[in-house]
Amino acid sequence: MGEARMPLLSSARSLGSGEGHFSARLEATSFSDADAWVWLAYDQLHASMLSSLALDGTVGVIFIESSLKAKRRPYHQQKLGVLLSNQRHFALELQDAGVPVVYLSSTEGYSEVLSAVCQDIGPVHCINAAERELREEVAALVDDGRLIVHEHPGWLTPRSWFVSSVGEEPPFRMDAFYRKVRQETGWMMDGGKPIGGKYSYDAENRFPWKGDPPAPEPPTYQIDDIDREVEAMVRTHYGHHPGDVDLSTQATSKHDADAALDFAVACLPNFGTYEDAMSEKSRGLFHSRLATLVNLHRVMPSQVIDAALISNAPINSVEGFVRQMIWREYVRHIHEVTDGFRTLTVERQPSTRGARWPGFVAEDDSQHPNHLNQSNPLPMAYWGETSGLRCLDASVESVMEDGWTHHIPRLMVLSNVANLLDVDPRELTDWFHAGFIDAYDWVVEPNVLGMGTFALGTAMMTKPYVAGSAYINRMSDHCKSCSFHHKKTCPMTRLYWAYLNRHAPSFSGNHRMAIAMKNVERRADEEKEKDAATYEHVKATLLAGGEVRPPGEGDLRSWS
Repeated sequence: MGEARMPLLSSARSLGSGEGHFSARLEATSFSDADAWVWLAYDQLHASMLSSLALDGTVGVIFIESSLKAKRRPYHQQKLGVLLSNQRHFALELQDAGVPVVYLSSTEGYSEVLSAVCQDIGPVHCINAAERELREEVAALVDDGRLIVHEHPGWLTPRSWFVSSVGEEPPFRMDAFYRKVRQETGWMMDGGKPIGGKYSYDAENRFPWKGDPPAPEPPTYQIDDIDREVEAMVRTHYGHHPGDVDLSTQATSKHDADAALDFAVACLPNFGTYEDAMSEKSRGLFHSRLATLVNLHRVMPSQVIDAALISNAPINSVEGFVRQMIWREYVRHIHEVTDGFRTLTVERQPSTRGARWPGFVAEDDSQHPNHLNQSNPLPMAYWGETSGLRCLDASVESVMEDGWTHHIPRLMVLSNVANLLDVDPRELTDWFHAGFIDAYDWVVEPNVLGMGTFALGTAMMTKPYVAGSAYINRMSDHCKSCSFHHKKTCPMTRLYWAYLNRHAPSFSGNHRMAIAMKNVERRADEEKEKDAATYEHVKATLLAGGEVRPPGEGDLRSWS
């Protein structure tokens, strides 16, 4: 291999045997210490990534910390902390297992660092990146043979299952793929038929939670010197990003990840029944909170499925959980087969990027999916300014404090309110991407553009997920502490009717929207005028950074 050197790029440095707790624990490794080197990306943090390669000789691993990546978006400080601490812990775990590790830190991107490494030592192996953004960044290195790409072992399903059940062109529908996966894997199947006689238990998984059974306390973890060092680094270098970092609430080591999986299994018996419930008494209720670790591949998806299938949880909970894991595969396939929706024929618009976080706002001339031509800016209520709508404010508080909510606040509050206000779907997607600790392009873009906002039209979903106050009141306790009365004064229901009326031409001919649109037509003209006035008032108030108050308070007496 010749004389081993560190990369030629002056801005990249090895952290081995340096100052600080992490650097002091890293051995001073040189490239001559291994016969082959593998670059593992930030979301490939599991030993099976290496064992899947079957390379000869001693195999070493290269890790890269790129501050350029961290500064690309206003990533939540908790998200940066979780990723960096998990990567550092995993590097040490590999080293303790006898694997040579070179850990590089750079102000440049991954492509620049890897180019310098390859110039020194020749081709480097890698796992096919989950994120399209990362695949594009290193594409030139792959094309000229400097990066040798191997299949990602972390997915549960091959592309062929998706194509044979769903196809490569829209409309894409989950049900056919879901049945295909169940049949191919045998999960919850007996003799080719679903256990229990049906594939879906959704009807049993839509109950509100009234406080019983008691929800578990969210898990906490003992932080170590590496966690503390990462927390200090994030606050020092990324303190201008939203949120704060507290790694006592996040799994960062293998031991923590194992404990997190145990917590998820303990929650599973009640997960299904209360899967769609929301409560301010328990932000997570019986949700596993595993998405972050699974998307980093600290816990492999197959481990999660296996744990669910051998549990003693009721069938509705196991099926609901398995369905969530298959949905994850489904959106990944859609994102890849459409090249991040670039091949879809859909209405598009340029957007403002950066989710309106100061210092990250930039105009983008690229055309982004926007089926309903929604172009309002993202209100600062999504960054913590009080909106006056308790459901929105409580959900945003969870994001600002934890970098996380479960899937129903994401869909039926955060996305729903943005939809009803005609917020630009790309801006909302950027907000989710930056604010959530489990968000990566392959999962956040399908979930927000495809499901949360209807920006893809019927390519993924048959209708938009929008609702008024009745749904929020039924499935949550937000309305009990809101200044609005859910029936008499809450603007959500009028926003719902105004949304349907504004976009009626787009829903013409959609049989899933037929009943709703007939109800819109039946509304009296006076009610439609009040609906439109409510929309204009709420939109103007929130875009001005104000707080919406019930009619009759102060100068807002007649806003509807």
